[in-house]
Formats: sequence, structure tokens, C-alpha cells
Amino acid sequence: MRKLLFVLFLPVSMAHAADAYPSKAVRMLVPTLPGGGGDATARVISPKLAALWGQPVFIDNRAGSGGTLGMGVAAHMPADGYTLVMGASSYVVVAPAVYPKLAYDTVKDFSAVTQILYAPLLLVSHPSVPAKDVKELIALARAKPDAISYATPGNGSVAHLAMEMFKNLSQASILHIPYRGAAQALTDVIAGQVSVFMSTIPAALPFRTTARLKMLATTGLARSRILPQVPTVSESGLKDYEVTTWYGILVPAGTPEAIVNKLQTDIAGVIRQPDTKERIASEGGDVVASTPAQFGAFIAGELAKWAKFAKLSGAKVD
Repeated sequence: MRKLLFVLFLPVSMAHAADAYPSKAVRMLVPTLPGGGGDATARVISPKLAALWGQPVFIDNRAGSGGTLGMGVAAHMPADGYTLVMGASSYVVVAPAVYPKLAYDTVKDFSAVTQILYAPLLLVSHPSVPAKDVKELIALARAKPDAISYATPGNGSVAHLAMEMFKNLSQASILHIPYRGAAQALTDVIAGQVSVFMSTIPAALPFRTTARLKMLATTGLARSRILPQVPTVSESGLKDYEVTTWYGILVPAGTPEAIVNKLQTDIAGVIRQPDTKERIASEGGDVVASTPAQFGAFIAGELAKWAKFAKLSGAKVD
């Protein structure tokens, strides 16, 4: 009888916990330095959540090892809803494919709350590259193996695996030149030291009217709203090619479902606000606001995709 009463009481107590949540300050752990994309996104939504909840939402930057250090810290935080994690494609789904050992397991250690946004990359080339579009770039790379080179922010980065996916699907031979960071990689493409680069859209935008870069294609399935004149890789010959960077909220595994659902509802409401959507769009992104189940399924698909292309390319981070 006592066990039955406990079972009957449990849903009520969980609902009450969600109604009372949050009753104190909430930490939003960001596994990158201040000023990066994930940090900027966190600083857009955290004041609005604080106003909605009547509780402080403070940013806790835990940078290191490409975001994997902070994820390892977050994996061991209490599963009570008072630690939110600003997840990003690079350390949520790409890192498990290229790091031989991590202090966290994306699936076992975290629960998905909602995907906030996604943004395509932008394939750019130096003007001297004799290809005006993706089809011509592929033809050139096939005709002259490794004559075309591509820069990346480093081994195992999203840009690296995006180009390895491009090479695999196009059967083109393009030489990888890794850098320590995206800024120097883009600088050397502009200088003509390297042929092409998978850039973020905001980083390349200042050069669109200066003739210092050619914008060949974006990597989403649909054209970017901020660069509607630039075709996608998919429509340019590599059907179904899709690579996006994204951000979303995770919590430590075991966080009560009622709290996860409340978080999703509240965060989705915040990011659907017109000014928030406009801020995200100005950076080349699109709001998602998925359910926990949808975001979890998306993460599973991304993990499988990047594991496949990391294996094909042999990409590893020591």
C-alpha cells in the first residue's frame, strides 16, 4: 500500500517541482571563451530567461580543448535543472568522432532540451582559383589532384570534416592545410596562400563586396536568407550535402522530465521572440526551438554522420 501511494504521489511531486522551478539562480555553462558564438547566444537568451523566471541566470565560461573540457565538467554537475549547458555541434557531436578519449558521453551524460539555432557554412575561394562554382571546383580538383588546397581551423574541426565529406561525395582530391584557428585560415585564403575554406558566414561577410573572396556555395539544404544569391552545395551537384553548425541547450542526464519540458517551453518562447529571431538571423542563423525528443533524435543522427566521415578521413585529435 505504501509503495502504491508513493507511485501515485510521484507525478504530483514532479509537477510541483516543475511549478516551483527555478527557485534559485541558474547556471548556464558555456564550454568556450567569452565572445564566441555559443557565448554570444547564451548572452542573448539568459537575460530574458532571468526576467521570465525572476531568478538570476549567470554565464559560466569553461573553455579548453575545443569545448570538451567544459562538457566534461558539465557531465558531472547535479541533475537538478540548475545547470544548463550551451551545446554546440563542435563538441557535442564532432568531438566524439575525432577525440580518442573524452571525459563525457554525449548520449549517456546529457539530456537534450531544445536546439536553439542552426547556421550553414560558406565555401569560399581565393579569386585566383579558376572555378566560379562548385561544379567547376570539383572538375578542377579531379583533373589536378591536390593542386587545390583547403584551409581549416585544425584537425577534427567542423570545417575539416565538412570538407572531407565534400571530398568523399565528389570524389575530388583536395589537399588539407590545418591551422590553429579560423582567423589565420581565412587570412591565408584571402592572401592566396590556400585555395578554399569552409567559413562561417559572419566571418566572410565583410569581404563579399571587396573581390577578395569568391563565395561559391553555402552548406545548408536551403539557401541562406542572408546570402540568397549564393547557391547551396546540394543544388550545385552534391545532392543532399548538408553541414550546419548549431547551438542547443542540454542538461545533465537524470534531470527530471517535468523540468526538461518546462525549460524547453520557456527557452522556445524566448528564442521565438521577434527581436531574438532578428538577432540570430543577422548572424546567418535560423531559429529551431525543437522538442527534447526532436533534438535528441537530431543529435543521434549527427553523431552517426560525423563518426562515418571521421572514419573515412582518418581525422583524429591527439
